[in-house]
Amino acid sequence: MAEAAETSGGAGGRRELTSETKENIAERLSSLENLYFPRALHSSASDPSQRKSIFLDLLSRDVAVFLERYGSQLTNGELQEFDGLKDDYEINWHLNHLRSIKSPTSAELRSRSITVKNRRRAYLNKLMHDGQYFSEDAMREREPYLHHEYVGKFQDPSSRSMARPGEKWSETLIRRSEEAFLVSEIRREQQRLGVAERDWVGNER
Repeated sequence: MAEAAETSGGAGGRRELTSETKENIAERLSSLENLYFPRALHSSASDPSQRKSIFLDLLSRDVAVFLERYGSQLTNGELQEFDGLKDDYEINWHLNHLRSIKSPTSAELRSRSITVKNRRRAYLNKLMHDGQYFSEDAMREREPYLHHEYVGKFQDPSSRSMARPGEKWSETLIRRSEEAFLVSEIRREQQRLGVAERDWVGNER
C-alpha cells in the first residue's frame, strides 16, 4: 500500500496522497459512468480523460470534498490510502462514515435496525392519529375485494351512492365515479376466482 506523501515543510508539513495513488484512483473512476459532477463541470466531463483530470485536480486540492462526492465508489483498499490523512477532521469523518456503510459493525447494524423500527412505528402512529389510513373507505380502496368479502356484502350498497351530509354535488359525482370503479374491480376479481354470477357485486337481490 502506498504511503501518504508529505509536502515540503518537514514534520509539520501537510500530508497528501502519493502521485501514484491519485493516478490509480483517478484512472479507475474515470471509466465509471453516471458519476456526479457539479453543473459547471458537466461539459468538461464527457469522456474518461477529462473526468480523470477532474478527479486528479480534486484529489490534490480538496480530499474531503472528493470523499464526499466519490467516496462511495472507492474500494476498501483505496480507502486505506487515505488513512495517512486522518489528522484532518473532515477527512477522518468521511472515512469513518464510508466504512460504517461499507463494513458496518454489529453494533452499527443493531442501531440501524432500531432506527428503522422506530421510524416505522412513528409513521404508523401518525397514520393512526390522522385517522385516514385505517378508515373503512381507505381500506376499501386498497383492497376492494377483501373489503367486500368481509364487510361490504353485509352492507346496503345503495347507501354508497347517496349524498353525504355537507357534501357538495360535485363531490358526490366524483365519489359515485370512484364507487363504479371499485365495483368493477370487485367484480373482475370475483370472475377471476370463479364466483357464481348470482353472487357478483351489483347482482344482489
